[in-house]
Amino acid sequence: MPETIIYHNPRCSKSRQTLELLNERGIDAKIIEYLQTPPDAHMLEHILTLLDMQPRDLMRTGESEYRELGLDDPTLDRQQLIAAMVEHPGLMQRPIVIHNDRAALGRPPEDVLEIL
Repeated sequence: MPETIIYHNPRCSKSRQTLELLNERGIDAKIIEYLQTPPDAHMLEHILTLLDMQPRDLMRTGESEYRELGLDDPTLDRQQLIAAMVEHPGLMQRPIVIHNDRAALGRPPEDVLEIL
């Protein structure tokens, strides 16, 4: 059976609901609490590719930290935004589920069903 990974924040209701959805379907996902173990730049680049997203699409742009770090600057490039998420993983949208080399953002949680 292929490995399923969830980038999880146990304090986030959407993340908990997504994990519950996986468990209900008998999927034993590898849980990565990304606030303690953030993906490195290479993995984050891979995740963005799988999600077919740009870095800002994966960022929590409404967070005060986003503005305080100046990440709303339109001149910042892809690598700079990825580096910011690696250093400040709380800026990442969650949860992210990877299964069979496909990925989905669990917002809403049911969105992950299309990759299972």
